[in-house]
Amino acid sequence: MKVMPLVAAATLALSGFAAVPAANAATARQADCRTYSSVSVCGTVQLDAQQSKCVNTSVAQGMTERRAEVECTAFGS
Repeated sequence: MKVMPLVAAATLALSGFAAVPAANAATARQADCRTYSSVSVCGTVQLDAQQSKCVNTSVAQGMTERRAEVECTAFGS
């Protein structure tokens, strides 16, 4: 049984440079998780208008977009 580390599977699946079996690709999409300020989010974050504005403002101030998505979804602003 060949085991590919989850990070490697996610990198390959998202890069589009390697053929990844469907089961591994699904695992890679699920692995798109991040945790900031004790809040975890996986996958694509759906933002409303206020949250989107918060993300844009936070990114303009130097925060990464992925972190801003999590924090603006959790805490607003």
